[in-house]
Amino acid sequence: MHYPEIKIRPADFAEPAVRALLVDVLGELSERYGGTGDDTPIAEDDFDAPRGAFFVADDGERLVGCAGWRRHGDDAELKRMFTAREMRGRGLARRMLAAIEQSAREAGCRRVILETGDKQPEAVALYISAGYERIDDFGYYAGHDSVLSYAKNL
Repeated sequence: MHYPEIKIRPADFAEPAVRALLVDVLGELSERYGGTGDDTPIAEDDFDAPRGAFFVADDGERLVGCAGWRRHGDDAELKRMFTAREMRGRGLARRMLAAIEQSAREAGCRRVILETGDKQPEAVALYISAGYERIDDFGYYAGHDSVLSYAKNL
C-alpha cells in the first residue's frame, strides 16, 4: 500500500482545520476516559511564540496528527499529541514528538514535560521508548489516580 508523504509543519492553533482535528483528539480521549476527554485549560495563545508552538501532520489532503508545547516555567509542556487512527503504527507520533523537542530546545526550554493517562498505553510506550521518565504529577490532573506524568531533558 502506498502512503502519501506526510509533512510536519507549524500551524496556528486557531486554524479551522486544526480545530476540526482537535474534535477528534478530544473525542478519543472522551472514549477512553469519559466526560469531555480533557478539561485542562488551554488559552488561544498558549502555543504562540515565544510561549509555545503547535505542529500538524499534513498528508496533503487533510491533517492526520498534531502536537503542541507551551511554556511551564523553564519547561515545555506537551499538549494535544494525536495521530489519526488510520495513520498509527507508521512512526508519525515519533516524528511529531521529535519536532516538539527540537522546537522547545530552540526556544531554550530545559526539558519537555507531559501528562498522560493510564488508559493510553500506546502513548506511555512511545514516551518511555523516546527517553521520557516518570516525574511527580504537576498539571491540571495532578493527584488523579489515572494520571501519569513524564519528562525528558533536552
